Amino acid sequence: MQTTFKIHTQGQGLTEFTRDVAAWVQGDGLLTLFVQHTSCSLLIQENADPEVQADLRAFFARLVPPTTDPAMAYLTHTYEGPDDMPAHIKAALLPVSLTIPVRDGCMMLGTWQGIYLFEHRDTPKLRKVAAHLSQDC
Repeated sequence: MQTTFKIHTQGQGLTEFTRDVAAWVQGDGLLTLFVQHTSCSLLIQENADPEVQADLRAFFARLVPPTTDPAMAYLTHTYEGPDDMPAHIKAALLPVSLTIPVRDGCMMLGTWQGIYLFEHRDTPKLRKVAAHLSQDC
């Protein structure tokens, strides 16, 4: 069973799409999610306190600043904007796919876990996440 989730982002930050995935899964099996872009990532992260999302964004902005920061002067891929190459670096550091067990039509996520697309570009984007549910026979 396969589908593609379309996720509209608002620029850099985390966009939760747990409910969309939960509405789609069924039966028992193993769910694989794969983002089809090179400047964003997928995360399973806490969904109770929005400060966690803000802190993650702040941490990665500090870890990999835009190319306008003097510390990033060594980067050469800059023609798509000061956020582009840093977005690729962040995507290289973070997962672009997730695997989640499904039982009785429910993802086996923990109490405070949600599924997020972590957008690393400054401007809003439409992102696609391919989903594959391998079901038990």
